[in-house]
Amino acid sequence: MSGRGGVINRTWDGVIPFQSQSKTPSILRLSAVQTWVQAQDPLHKDIDVNNTCGVGPGMAFANSVMSKDSSIGVIGLVPCAIGGTKISEWGRGRELYNRLIRRAEGALQGGGIIRALLWYQGESDTIEHEDAKLYKIRLERLFTHLRSDLQLPALPVIQVALASGQGPYVDVVRKAQFEVDLPNVKTVDAYGLPMEPDSLHLSTSAQVRLGEMLADTFLQSVPLLPVHVQSSACKTCQNFVLDTFLRPFR
Repeated sequence: MSGRGGVINRTWDGVIPFQSQSKTPSILRLSAVQTWVQAQDPLHKDIDVNNTCGVGPGMAFANSVMSKDSSIGVIGLVPCAIGGTKISEWGRGRELYNRLIRRAEGALQGGGIIRALLWYQGESDTIEHEDAKLYKIRLERLFTHLRSDLQLPALPVIQVALASGQGPYVDVVRKAQFEVDLPNVKTVDAYGLPMEPDSLHLSTSAQVRLGEMLADTFLQSVPLLPVHVQSSACKTCQNFVLDTFLRPFR
């Protein structure tokens, strides 16, 4: 999710809670021009440029991971989300898929390891029954293709089950998310978290809570082994997380 916490009527209130604040140079983000910068919300400000971005779960995730396991060293977030997109738009060979691969490969320049893919998407697939019905097979195909093309067959995936949707088929998509039948895929449930007044986007406090939930799942399921970095130019970038959180634009 590109993060819409604090955004009302396309205007972000600019409030960043303590849990999401940029506290250390050890949490980085890969910018749109493929350079590492100190991470701060909005993480997707130069990625999801056609939507108003606010607070997402990414910074709370990274801060929580760092506070619970400081031995992790440096975390590199690789934001890739574009709001309002369907799962079919992320199919292999499509522009969004190709850009995700390019950014992942760019993050690896100089060394480091991709530790996980964080995935929150699906609201736009709740509008049409056909999209909702095909969601499971499309999602499984996406994860399989990403693992293959990144040459990471065991890449941990932590997905978020929908809290809301744009259409009447939220339950169909949620069911598909929980029924994903692939190894090393974990699901964090966002249902019941506080929403913005539009009843579609998670509130700022919900984004923080979701980030902490993702961090707990990450630390429980992703082995954090020592990293041997090949280039001194990127010794600060040791643990990469593909931060692909998607939300509908409104």
